[in-house]
Amino acid sequence: MDPVTRVPGPIGQRALLITTLAVPLTGWTLHALTLHRRLAAERRDPLTGAQRRAAFERRAQRLLARHRQDSLLCLVDLDHFKRLNDTHGHAAGDAALAATGERLARWAGPHGVVGRLGGDEFAVATRTDTRTGEDTIGQHLQALVDALHEPVPTEAGPVAVAASVGAAVPDYLGIHALPALMRGADVSMYRTKHSGHYGWAETEDLQTPTINGRRQGRPGTALERAA
Repeated sequence: MDPVTRVPGPIGQRALLITTLAVPLTGWTLHALTLHRRLAAERRDPLTGAQRRAAFERRAQRLLARHRQDSLLCLVDLDHFKRLNDTHGHAAGDAALAATGERLARWAGPHGVVGRLGGDEFAVATRTDTRTGEDTIGQHLQALVDALHEPVPTEAGPVAVAASVGAAVPDYLGIHALPALMRGADVSMYRTKHSGHYGWAETEDLQTPTINGRRQGRPGTALERAA
């Protein structure tokens, strides 16, 4: 037998067996990685990198349940986004959305989760030490507002952007259910919309009627309909 192709003794046979088995295993590994990437892509919005709504809600609810005393939920809505698109073009609008997703992720940190709920509306859940008091939380939220108001670089030059922020602190409100917290954050966001200041959800905001999961009075809902 040619010494190059000869398989000597048991050691060579074992090596051949391992190599033979590795071929289909490698194929399955590549398939699993491809599937994982595909599923991850389905969970994430490709433009902003944020989680899609369903994936965000699952992860945010787990975070809020595990960190009842040190968590924070925010809703974020870009101001005058249609005007930005109409004035500067959709490429600038896309740049603003992508920048918002990146800024939210940086603010939330490695333990937070960012979601794109649709259009120019985002949500973020993160951990923060709520025991440090209202002033410290306020500084944290103001840092988010400031970051979201930074001009966005585009091919045509920097574009001014603005965003409204509504916050709900589970420990302060005494509730950790995501739908109620999102409702409170939504109410507080619209209460201070276009002001350049964040909104702060109060207990009574949690009782605001909703229609199909959206706060009554929001675009797409009818004021005269009950929850």
